[in-house]
Formats: sequence, structure tokens, C-alpha cells
Amino acid sequence: MSTDDIDGVIAQVEQQEHDLLFTTFTNDDAWRLGCLLVELAQERDLPVTVDIRRGTQQLFHAARPGTTPDNDSWVERKVRVVERFGASSYLVGLRARAKGSTFASQHDLPLQQFAAHGGAFPVRVRDVGIVAVVTVSGLPQADDHALVVEALAAHLG
Repeated sequence: MSTDDIDGVIAQVEQQEHDLLFTTFTNDDAWRLGCLLVELAQERDLPVTVDIRRGTQQLFHAARPGTTPDNDSWVERKVRVVERFGASSYLVGLRARAKGSTFASQHDLPLQQFAAHGGAFPVRVRDVGIVAVVTVSGLPQADDHALVVEALAAHLG
């Protein structure tokens, strides 16, 4: 991906994060969003793990056929990136690439704990900020990210 391509994708992801806002986010919202993600994965026979959490409380978790415990590790690592940097894991990784660097060299964080790869997206409530993280793991990073965005857009109407 060229620098121009990366800049374009960064602008697109920033716009997604700006647009995909909730007015409230409840445990029932997490359940409905999680079920929607699982339904999309079932329809497309995608081997993904879906996770939604608010802080340390896991609100939704499902692992589709074809996933392994390693997907749970990826979920944890991606979530930590969102919680630490306040942006989707995909956006954080893209921003490092746009600077000709890597997330690892830019931030010197242990790769066993942080993964700036697509799939974890901040759940933002208007006038509040980030209240949760929704994550998909199991596909190439752009596809993990796209699936989350598709479900958020559908859920928000």
C-alpha cells in the first residue's frame, strides 16, 4: 500500500470513528451488536471471534468454528490498543505505517500485549467518549475492521 493509499484509508477510518456514534450504549446494545456480528459471520461462513467489552467487563463473546484460543489473545491485544490510544486498532497501526514506521518501533510496547491490527473499534457515546470496545478477530486485518464497521453502521441505522 502506497503512502497516498494509506493516507486515504486513514481519512476513511477517521471518518468512520467520527460518524459511528451512539447516544447511549447498554448491555442490551452490546448483545444486539454482538448477535448481529455473529449473524453476519454465519451468513458468510467466517471463522471469527467476536468480543464486546466495557472496561474489564466482557459483555459479549462468541467464537465461530475455525477459530482458536489464539483469536482470544488477538482480541485482548487489539482491545489494549484502543483503550490506550483512544482509536481503532486499525487506525493506530495505519498511522504508524504512514510515518514509515511500525507500531512496535514507534511505541516500544510488548507485542505479546498490544496489537495495532484491524478489528477493535471504540464504541463512542456522543458527549461522553469511549465507553466500550467491539472486536473481531480471525480475518485479514482490513476485513476484521470492515466487518465491525458494517455491523456498527447497521446497528446504528
